[in-house]
Amino acid sequence: MTTTVELILSITWQQLVMYVIGGLLILIAIRKQYEPALLLPMGFGAILVNLPQNNALTQTMPAVGEVKGIISWLYEVGIEASEALPLLLFIGIGAMLDFGPLLSRPVLLLLGAAAQFGIFAATSFAALIGFPLNDAAAVGMIGAADGPTAILVSQVLKSKYMGPIAVAAYSYMALVPILQPFFIKMVTTRSERRITMHYEPMSISRRTRILFPILVTIIVGFTAPSSVSLIGLLMFGNLIRECGILRSLSETAQTTLTNLITLLLGITISFRMQAADFVRLDTLLIMGIGLAAFAFDTFGGILIVKFANLFLPNKINPLVGAAGISAFPMASRVVQKLAQEEQPGNIIIMQAAGANVAGQIASAVAGGLMIQLVTAVL
Repeated sequence: MTTTVELILSITWQQLVMYVIGGLLILIAIRKQYEPALLLPMGFGAILVNLPQNNALTQTMPAVGEVKGIISWLYEVGIEASEALPLLLFIGIGAMLDFGPLLSRPVLLLLGAAAQFGIFAATSFAALIGFPLNDAAAVGMIGAADGPTAILVSQVLKSKYMGPIAVAAYSYMALVPILQPFFIKMVTTRSERRITMHYEPMSISRRTRILFPILVTIIVGFTAPSSVSLIGLLMFGNLIRECGILRSLSETAQTTLTNLITLLLGITISFRMQAADFVRLDTLLIMGIGLAAFAFDTFGGILIVKFANLFLPNKINPLVGAAGISAFPMASRVVQKLAQEEQPGNIIIMQAAGANVAGQIASAVAGGLMIQLVTAVL
């Protein structure tokens, strides 16, 4: 039987690094309260799976032999075999989304689409510097600031970097309030950030709200079949919200289901955070490319607004374009706060919310398209 001293002496420096990473994730989750529902279980899981000879990964049972531990089993059933955990999370996300601001201004869909530019730019760069195409595409998805989509794409494309990708995607999503104002100020002037916008709320009928998720699913099904599971469950969750007769199910999807899946997903992803696979130079490179992808997503939304403003008599505040990333509702809140700081009383939250939910749709479609394109090439 292995003694405690022998276990301690068997720890590698890579495992020690993972203990530090896990501790930092837990610290950020608790002290800064950045995405605590995900970063805390991921941080704890990073420590758990790197303990020597622990039975969370494999265990020996009498008369059976070696079997999968709980973390290995969750990963195999919930992610590897079916992608169930990240997909089911989209039901809860869809139930949280209010498409009213987007339906009032459908043109905001263009901002959501433009804010996915970083995904394709980062994928191209990663492929050029030597990453295999499937890994490059998975790394590029970090830019969407959409953890479930990034995890799903990396799993479907069999990327070996799921652990670093998940950590990067959720970390940057959590750091939106810190990172995005910096990126915004890089490509906008103070006068642009002070542009005021008049918002006239439109009454969106219940019929329109019900038809929208159904029609979006059908359109995506015929144009980007690989996005159907993402968009379909997202829109199913929204349909539960908008139908008006399933209030308790909508509330359950938004709270209980989302919390449970988030909790399980965070701890399950730690399976891919084992030291031998995680503590590599590639991980730092992935974090850097992911940060650049996130920046270029922000730039994409802003630049399309600045281009449109060349022709529009009523200018759009470029901050609305920055809200086109899929980190909902954080991105829209961040740009509203920045607008208020630049011009007290400037209310752009409704336009920003419309671009934000458009980004949620666009990132799911982009993930499906990435799967479809890479699968076709390989």
